[in-house]
Amino acid sequence: MSEYIVEMRHITKRFPGIVANDDVSISIRKGEVYALLGENGAGKSTLMSMLFGMYEPDSGEILINGKPVVFHSSNDATAQSIGMVHQHFKLVDTYTVAENIVLGIEPLKKKFGFLPWVDMKKANNEIAELSRKFGLEVNPTDLISDLQVSVRQRVEILKMLYRKAEILIFDEPTAVLTPQEIDFLLDIIDGLRKDGKTIILITHKIMEIKRIADRCAILRRGKLIDVRNVADTSVQEMADLMVGHTVNFNQQKNKANFREEILTVDHLTVKNENNFEVVKDVSFKVHGGEIFAVTGVSGNGQTEIADAITGMLKIASGTVKLEGKDITEASVRERALSGISYIPEDRHGVGMVLDFTLRDNLSLREYFKEPFSRNGILNPDQFQKYSEELIERYDIRSGQGPATIVRSMSGGNQQKAIIGREIEEKSKLIIFVQPTRGLDIGAIENVHKQILQERDNGAAILLISLELDEIMALSDTIGIIYRGELLKITPAGELTSHEVGRYMMGVKDA
Repeated sequence: MSEYIVEMRHITKRFPGIVANDDVSISIRKGEVYALLGENGAGKSTLMSMLFGMYEPDSGEILINGKPVVFHSSNDATAQSIGMVHQHFKLVDTYTVAENIVLGIEPLKKKFGFLPWVDMKKANNEIAELSRKFGLEVNPTDLISDLQVSVRQRVEILKMLYRKAEILIFDEPTAVLTPQEIDFLLDIIDGLRKDGKTIILITHKIMEIKRIADRCAILRRGKLIDVRNVADTSVQEMADLMVGHTVNFNQQKNKANFREEILTVDHLTVKNENNFEVVKDVSFKVHGGEIFAVTGVSGNGQTEIADAITGMLKIASGTVKLEGKDITEASVRERALSGISYIPEDRHGVGMVLDFTLRDNLSLREYFKEPFSRNGILNPDQFQKYSEELIERYDIRSGQGPATIVRSMSGGNQQKAIIGREIEEKSKLIIFVQPTRGLDIGAIENVHKQILQERDNGAAILLISLELDEIMALSDTIGIIYRGELLKITPAGELTSHEVGRYMMGVKDA
């Protein structure tokens, strides 16, 4: 019997214009949490997609329990007790939890002795029991469309467990979760390990690896750099190996130089589709040269504030002014042309057109202006030149350069593209919502540097983030939101992270 449950030997995988994995070899022991650490686009997901049968390697071999295997599809991997939770979930919104979990392997009964029908009562009971056993807390009869992101992720985990998976692959599992949800998920992973499962964790979040993993393989630009015992390796060492240079965890921040008032929000109220007030009588100001940060637990109205300022959501009452000009009734384009840049939370639904090329996405703010177009006729050469400049300037990694279809890019590189496009507008007001979600530590360092640079250049920055460390490191002024109300607005240096955390939970006497 082999010492290793999974072995991938000399794996190479190429796509047009890029070598995603270059002669990579890893060996994973049964019952361990094995992390794949690397920057966005380092080849982590591609490597695990081959283990799950979604791609076939160009060269190299895969062994499970010491025996060579060839996977032509994910069904082949499932037959070898391998399961995978993808970064972007594979669920049918109009089906229930149970219907999604049993899809393709439905428990059948015979009606009248010969008519097959799906025994959903049995499926519901089995899934409820499985849910209780692993502390996953889902209701089998709930519709997927009604569930929060973290609950949908639990459904994906249950899909693996229902199919008797022993090797569980998690692809960037915490990228879309709040800090509280991350803690819950890591506890679940620890419970799965104690139950004897083998966990492979794809991530770029070093602190999560330190908390949960036994060993980690570090990939950089498709190559295996090193394999380390997590307990014996410092956070700094992991970060430096991952990005290839010394990472600065303490961003240099100059003293703020507040200038003229750029954004004025007065008594803003926003209602959702059910006519419920999600933003309640909110007022604040942001000056040039200031980072005004809004923080709170997810779902307390902070994203709706950003959408209302940019025209994405209708304002129920109140006013929004940019440099003293009332833009409350202005269109999205009018606001953008007035000097607003927006890095949204939902990069797929709002930030990009996924089936367009990277070249066209980078030009979305410019295509109707000269020299990108003249008399309604587009100038492809200008699109190409502009996109090449931004790809170089913002280190956007893509297999076919400007011609890459954005859907095929890693989430982190999609985010870099949005940030680069919006910063290049040189707007008076830049709104960042969750700007580093899904980014690796090197990219986070660069984004923070860019935010501070734009602030020092005189832009007004509205930063909305769930990451308390990010808020404390970057902000000049902090607004803390709870159930749609700004409970407190204060200079950043006057509150500790502990006090901010208490306000985020609705405690007003922090």
